[in-house]
Amino acid sequence: MSKKEVADNLQAPKGMRDLLGEKYYSYQGFFERAAEIAMYYGFSPIETPMLEKELIYSSSVGTDTDIVQKEIYKLKTKGGDQLAMRPEGTAGIMRAYFENGLQSQPQPVNLYYYGPYFRHDRPQRGRYRQFYQFGLETIGSPKSINDATIIRVTMLILEEAGLKNLKLEINSIGDKECRQNYRRELVAYYRKNVKKICADCRERLKTNPLRLLDCKRPGCQETKGGAPSTVSFLCNACKSHFREVLEYLEMMDIVYEINNNLVRGLDYYSRTVFEISEAEEAGDAEKDQDGEVDKKQASPLSVAGGGRYDYLARALGHKKDVPGVGVAIGVDRVLMSAQNKKLDPRILKKPKVFFIQLSFEAKLKCLAIIEVLRKARVPLAQSISKDSLGAQLAIAEKMGVPNVMILGQKEAVDGTVIVRNLQSRSQDVVKIEKLAEYLKKLK
Repeated sequence: MSKKEVADNLQAPKGMRDLLGEKYYSYQGFFERAAEIAMYYGFSPIETPMLEKELIYSSSVGTDTDIVQKEIYKLKTKGGDQLAMRPEGTAGIMRAYFENGLQSQPQPVNLYYYGPYFRHDRPQRGRYRQFYQFGLETIGSPKSINDATIIRVTMLILEEAGLKNLKLEINSIGDKECRQNYRRELVAYYRKNVKKICADCRERLKTNPLRLLDCKRPGCQETKGGAPSTVSFLCNACKSHFREVLEYLEMMDIVYEINNNLVRGLDYYSRTVFEISEAEEAGDAEKDQDGEVDKKQASPLSVAGGGRYDYLARALGHKKDVPGVGVAIGVDRVLMSAQNKKLDPRILKKPKVFFIQLSFEAKLKCLAIIEVLRKARVPLAQSISKDSLGAQLAIAEKMGVPNVMILGQKEAVDGTVIVRNLQSRSQDVVKIEKLAEYLKKLK
C-alpha cells in the first residue's frame, strides 16, 4: 500500500469529521440547553434508529425529491432488507409514534430529539454529509397554537445559543384541497416561462411542481419571483389557520415576514411552513467548518426550518391522516455562527486540582481517592500513568490548573496528601478523609 493510500485510509470520509475536545463539548452543551428549554415547554425525549426501512423515506419525503433521488445512503442487509441511513428525523418519529402506541396517549404528543443525520450532498459551507440536528415534533393536533409553540421554542433555543437578528420567514401552502387550484396556476405560469428555468426545474414541472419554488439556482430566481402566491389560493379553513398562527406570533412579539415562495423541500408538508435564518449585521462573519471566522462569507444561512405535516401518517401507510407540526435546527450552522455563545455541558467542570502520584504505593491508592472525590462532586485532572514529578507538574501548568494534590510514598502510608497552590507555592497536608471538604473550599 502506497503512502498516499495509507494517508487516505486514515482520513474520515468526505463530508464527515471527528468531534473531540472543545468542539465536542460545544455540541453537547447546545443539545443539553435545547433539551432543557424543550422540557420546560412540555416536550419529552425520543431517539430513533439511525437506520430505517428505505420505504419510510421514499413514501414520505417523496420519490421526486433530491433527498431520495440523489442524497440518501442506502444499504441491503444480508437478510435482504432495504435500509437507509436517516436523512431527516420526522418520518422516523412518525413511524415510532405508531409502533410504540403513542396514538393511544393523550394528544398531542410533544417530542424532542437530537443526533446525527446523513445525506450524500456536496459538502459546502454549513453543510456536511453527516450533520447534526435538534428537532421538535407535536403530533396529534391540528390547532394553530401548536405551530406557534414550535416556532416560539425554536426561537428561544437559537437566542439562548447567542444568535441575534433572527429572521423568521413564514408561509402557508394550504391543504390538499385548495392546493390543487394553486398547483394548476403554478404549472400554467411556469409553462409560459419554461425556457427561463434550469433543467432540474423543467423536470420538477412534470413531477412535483411545488418544488419549483424550492430551487436555489440564481437563474431561476427572477422567474420564481413572479410566481403566483400560495396565500391567494387558500381555502377559508387554511386562511383562518394561518391568520391564527400569525396572531400568536404577534402576541409573543415574534417578528415575521411572509414569504410567498417558501414551500420547504419535502412532500409531507401542509399549511404552515417556516424557515429561520440569522440576518447578520455589518461586520459580522460566520465561522468556517473548522470553527474559524470566515470574513469572506457574509450571506446568512438558514439555521432552522419546519412546518405542518398533516398527511405524513397516511403517506407511511396509516389509514387516517394524523396532524403534526415540527422543526429541525441545523446545529452545525448554529455553532458556525459568529454570534454563537459557547454553552458548556453540565459534565464539563474546570478542575481546581491536578492529582500527582509519585510511587507504586501511591498508584495503588489513587483510584480509591479519585472515587471519593467523584462521589463528593469534586472535579480533578490527572495523568496517573506518569511517574515523574516534573512531567506531571508540567501537564498541570499547561492545563492551567491552580492547585496540585501530591500523593507520595510517605503520604500513602500516612493517609494524607499534600495540596499545593502553584501560584503562591503555599501548601497544606490534608487527611484523605477530610480531602473532599478541603478541596471544595479552594478558590
